[in-house]
Amino acid sequence: MNAPNRLRLDGAALVENWQSLARMSGRASCGAAVKADGYGLGAAEVVRRLANAGCRDFFVATWAEAAALARADVSVSVLHGARSADMVLAKSVPARPVLSTSAQIQRWREAGMGACDVMVDTGMNRLGVSTDEIASGLLDGLHVETLMSHLASAEEQDDPINERQRAGLQAIADRSSARRISLANSAGIALGKDYAFDLTRPGIALYGGVPCAALAGVIRPVATIEAEVLQRRAVPAGGRVGYNLTWVAERDSVVAVLNLGYADGYRRAFSSRGTAFVEGVAVPVIGRVSMDLTAVDVTGLDVGEGDWISFDSDLPHASAVSEVSQYELLTGLGRRFDRIWV
Repeated sequence: MNAPNRLRLDGAALVENWQSLARMSGRASCGAAVKADGYGLGAAEVVRRLANAGCRDFFVATWAEAAALARADVSVSVLHGARSADMVLAKSVPARPVLSTSAQIQRWREAGMGACDVMVDTGMNRLGVSTDEIASGLLDGLHVETLMSHLASAEEQDDPINERQRAGLQAIADRSSARRISLANSAGIALGKDYAFDLTRPGIALYGGVPCAALAGVIRPVATIEAEVLQRRAVPAGGRVGYNLTWVAERDSVVAVLNLGYADGYRRAFSSRGTAFVEGVAVPVIGRVSMDLTAVDVTGLDVGEGDWISFDSDLPHASAVSEVSQYELLTGLGRRFDRIWV
């Protein structure tokens, strides 16, 4: 592990975030969405830590993600259901599909595959079978472990669609033979106990994201980007830095050029907007973030080639500065980082 940039990942913060969300879930079990390789942090390590903390329900997007976890001691649900191309893998991987179309349900039933989960659409018009299909008997005879839906606007806590979706799922749940009902994502947990049902499914908040004001101060950052200084250079007043020379030194300055760029997931949107830290002292990102390099102004600081500089780990702040969603900032983190759990 000697890459010139790394992600420092706080395992204690990850677990504490899950424990906080579990407490907010009340009597409901609290699961964890670990799709997109644990939101970019590494699903296997995330699952190991959360399973050790007591989490038993995990959610991935695809069967390949489920197979990569290779654990028999937890429950894994595949949110994209079961395509015909998935059926061979589905027979060998200990996971359940979240079936979301009548064709998927028919395929699963005809294959005699046993327990499954089902997604019902309560207003998002994304994935899910309709309430009319359920009323007509689509699920009759199917062994449904978890009947679930997904909130469209949970981060907007006062949006009336939240209550309409909750009530819609409750009406179906009252007639369902499913063992569990699930609706709330990270922001949905903050909507209150009526949204928890039997199982909650947080995602972004586990990893340090804060999707709604109610979770501010509850959720701790998990991932911090750190990059090594490749070069320290003097830039005289009036000198310019980076592609298109967009940054102009207003005084004699010292610039550190770092092994980090948008190929690593440090977005071009941070150009002359981002913040880095030298032993806790904030320093500005200057000029254009390029594919593999980023420059910061370290004037007056004792930092040079081979030293390490960290970047803003406050996801809501970084999102506001860059105008890139917290989800994209996390899941876009590149494979060149060494991922170091502490």
